[in-house]
Amino acid sequence: MTPLLVARGGVYVRVADPDWDDPLSGEHAQARGGRWNAPGSFPVVYLNGDERVARANLLQRFAGLPYGPEDLEPSSAPVLVSTVVPEDDFVDVLSDAGCVAVGLPATYPLDEHGSPVPHEVCQPVGRAARDAGQPGMACRSAAPAAPPGGEELARFGRGEPLTPLEIRLFADWF
Repeated sequence: MTPLLVARGGVYVRVADPDWDDPLSGEHAQARGGRWNAPGSFPVVYLNGDERVARANLLQRFAGLPYGPEDLEPSSAPVLVSTVVPEDDFVDVLSDAGCVAVGLPATYPLDEHGSPVPHEVCQPVGRAARDAGQPGMACRSAAPAAPPGGEELARFGRGEPLTPLEIRLFADWF
């Protein structure tokens, strides 16, 4: 498989716990895993293309719970951290052709039957991209409430660390 690449960079946002020492570290995802990395594998910083995608991803975390993020105490509610990602060529999981090139269905983030593509299917794709020296994955948002065309960026733990541009309290972004 030869992945297609797409240029991405600029301002991205991350939903973070207000107690995290480094909200732009990929160590949390390294320990717990995520869509593009298995638990215990390698660091990934999962970013949202904009505030609307961030909201959709946060709502997905609370799906099925008897409360929502707006019910949290203000001091423990998630913050939104913006950062500037240096421009680079990321693996394209945005276009139909890009999805197919890495072995995912053109319908990603859904499979041919309309079910979400599981993390276990995406993780080997992320591993292969990282092992090939790619900086990360530019992908369609898998959050059900994401706006059409909503994007996410999974940046592998390479290069200069990201630094916060702005940190917004929950009440100011949600």
